[in-house]
Amino acid sequence: MTTAPVIILRDSPRTPDPSLTSTSSFAGLSGLIQSGIPLAPLTTFRVGGKAEWYCEPHTDLELRQCLGWARAEGIPVTLLGAGSNLLISDAGLRGLVINTRRLRGLQLLEGGRIWAAAGEPLVNLSRVAAKQGWQGLEWAIGIPGTVGGAVVMNAGAHAYAMSDVLIEAHILDEEQELYRLEREDLHFGYRRSRLQQSPWTVTGVTLQLLPGGDPAQVQLATQCNLNQRLNSQPYHLPSCGSVFRNPEPYPAGWLIEQVGLKGYRIGGAQISERHANFILNCDQATATDIHHLIQLAQEKVSQQWSLLLEPEVRILGQFDFPS
Repeated sequence: MTTAPVIILRDSPRTPDPSLTSTSSFAGLSGLIQSGIPLAPLTTFRVGGKAEWYCEPHTDLELRQCLGWARAEGIPVTLLGAGSNLLISDAGLRGLVINTRRLRGLQLLEGGRIWAAAGEPLVNLSRVAAKQGWQGLEWAIGIPGTVGGAVVMNAGAHAYAMSDVLIEAHILDEEQELYRLEREDLHFGYRRSRLQQSPWTVTGVTLQLLPGGDPAQVQLATQCNLNQRLNSQPYHLPSCGSVFRNPEPYPAGWLIEQVGLKGYRIGGAQISERHANFILNCDQATATDIHHLIQLAQEKVSQQWSLLLEPEVRILGQFDFPS
């Protein structure tokens, strides 16, 4: 379990956390940072090439050291959690890929507050809260991501999102200094946050839930949300979840269905027949197959509806033409 970070007030100078040693020394990283690691098994799409460099830090100190190493080498950094909202190109990714899935841990605090490390699965957090009778995360039960990724993307379902429960996010800035951002600092929007455009790394979050509920009732509501999700969305084949953000005033899946692309297939990838905002890896699809379907859906919807379908999935690496 990682250690809850020292909180530095957002209006105070960014002073380094004295409990963590300097990242100027990278001793021991030779065993932590590896080269040429396949990324496809680490994403829910099950596609993508290799990472030029790859690591899975187990502590905040190792995370800081890995970030410091990448900065010293002058190479880009890509953060990977559960890999559930990613499309990685067949060519792989340059630079260092940091998988935060080992940065696990959570703490139940007073008054319905929960601290959780960035790599903690959102599903696990939802179950723990429900078991306590704490309301506010029933919606999160079907989202196969990590806490850190959920904050960055402002993940949500059933008309709720992370921005409804988040108090503060603990982050490392571009110089690996630790400080916090409160909810208003994150500029949350629909599947958006300030973190998507910032070179900052989430290490943990503090959430505010509503305590005092009946655990049996909260668990029942949580399970009902999961059942609804499983019954309406395709989970029998690899996918990334919803591919596109929903544009106003229509859902993306409905728009794609209206242009006749429901069930349409390119190579091993198919637009789901159950829910057209899902693309499935049906038969050894490549990232290029999936990317072509994304482009096709955007083109057809734009032609018929004059609406731009904006990807919710993060598209990483080099493709033949941009999305």
